[in-house]
Amino acid sequence: MKIVKFIFALLFGLMFINAGLNKFFNYMPMEKPTPEQMKLFAAFTEIHWLMPLVGIVEVVGGLLFIFPKTRALGAIVILPVMVGIVVHIFSMDKSPIGMLIAGVLFLINLWMLIDNKEKYSALVH
Repeated sequence: MKIVKFIFALLFGLMFINAGLNKFFNYMPMEKPTPEQMKLFAAFTEIHWLMPLVGIVEVVGGLLFIFPKTRALGAIVILPVMVGIVVHIFSMDKSPIGMLIAGVLFLINLWMLIDNKEKYSALVH
């Protein structure tokens, strides 16, 4: 089970590192956005610091998520970004593949949060 958890954590972390680096280097092609998505992306670009911040959070959170010692912190760091992804995919994008990927990633994130719940006990007492 430890190896399975590591493989899922590694893939999860690498996906977020890739997504974060893409925010800076734009090397992944993107499908043509809908008019509704264009409005959203225009709003994001108005807030000049938002996408670089999200990219940094994705890279740092992905790196933390990969290593067992820092996985609990990585799961918390990535959680707000993951929630944003899930909300966007299920409310605006609605592509079945996107929903599947976002759902699986969200479940992996929740799994690691639940798996490390004893590390969070000091935060909620």
